[in-house]
Amino acid sequence: MAACGGNTDGQDSILEPLCFPEQTADGTIAPSLQRPSSDLLVCLFCPESVPLQQKDSLLKHLLLEHKLVIADVKLIADLPKYMLYWRGRFLEQPVTDFCSVIKTNSTGPVEKQQDYFLLCDVLPEDRILRERLQQKRLEEVLEQQQKERDDNSFHRLCMFCSDEFTGNRSSLLNHMAREHSFSIGLPDNIVYCNQFLDALQNKLDNLQCLYCEKTFRDKTTLKDHMRKKAHRRINASNREYDRFYVINYLELGKSWEEVQSEDDRELVEDDDDDWSDWQAHPVSAVCLFCDHQSETMDQIYTHLKEFHSFDLHKLRTDLNLRFYQQVKLVNFIRRQIHQSRCYGCQEKFDSRDDVLHHIAAEGHAMQLPDISTWNQPQYYFPTYENDALLCTLSDSDEDESADTDHGEDVPVIAEDISNLRALKQTSVLNQLLKNRNSSS
Repeated sequence: MAACGGNTDGQDSILEPLCFPEQTADGTIAPSLQRPSSDLLVCLFCPESVPLQQKDSLLKHLLLEHKLVIADVKLIADLPKYMLYWRGRFLEQPVTDFCSVIKTNSTGPVEKQQDYFLLCDVLPEDRILRERLQQKRLEEVLEQQQKERDDNSFHRLCMFCSDEFTGNRSSLLNHMAREHSFSIGLPDNIVYCNQFLDALQNKLDNLQCLYCEKTFRDKTTLKDHMRKKAHRRINASNREYDRFYVINYLELGKSWEEVQSEDDRELVEDDDDDWSDWQAHPVSAVCLFCDHQSETMDQIYTHLKEFHSFDLHKLRTDLNLRFYQQVKLVNFIRRQIHQSRCYGCQEKFDSRDDVLHHIAAEGHAMQLPDISTWNQPQYYFPTYENDALLCTLSDSDEDESADTDHGEDVPVIAEDISNLRALKQTSVLNQLLKNRNSSS
């Protein structure tokens, strides 16, 4: 997701939720399916403009200068046209006619409250605009694909041998699949084929494995590695390749994985399916302060206590935090650390390492600001959208009930034994014994 770094004036400059890198990822970011273009992006309210490649700077400008956030920017098929459309509409009518208003610091003093505006596809007009841009983009992609299918001027060398191919692109793709066990998919599923092959060739020229994307010292070592490890395939988790597959353009805001999963759900369920061999992928949680990841929550909580002197369970108990208060606290701390600011004393630093050193040296790990600082509506929204730590927060005290003896808290009412003889005669046990003796 799009995000900007901290800024010098101390304002919050995160535009959309951040995203932790997956454990197996190489750190590459997911590219947009927007058309590569040199078009300028224009501000919706003022003359400010930037090239499309610098869209994050304009999004930051919109947030800081005009208090406006555009939701799901990466899903907009043609961002320059989208911006021009809304610029015209905002000249005709006030922004409040179109955008949701979010008030920050809603429980604080009026002078500290600010209104932010959210432009998203909940608004029917915005949804229709996004769909039209998506449809136009799809038409262009299908037209491009048809041109490539009909093009007989294709000329290229195989990436793995010296064979030369002319005519239709399918001859090269089929050759690599058949002779080198390297397949990037059926030719009819691929668009911008030359750009795709250029990207793959560039990796090989840079001595980089196409699958694990590790770099090697020479071509011989790289070829041996790809052959022995069976790495003659592309890395499916590399989002750079999404724009080369037609399926990614078919539905608004959906990748091929989502489209495919929807198709799977439409299959008839079989009650006899055996799920005994199914294994879930472990959820990896990330430390609040550093890049440490653990596959169990116990490990991450232990790491927080041992390495950062931070005890989330103790804070929950001491402050009697409910579930959503814990959510807001975690998102608040994440936001402050991301912006290199100590959440305890609000001092700003140049880097995350500096603020972590400060927190450890000053013992600020368990020092929280007043609850009104972080118990705000904006912290309902995750700072990192795949923050597994949020999924483990306790919403009740049931998890502690097994380890806690509540017997002392429950009043025990003594039985009245002042008339013991009468009690024996009228007891249920005595009646059961009488009935048993009489039946026998």
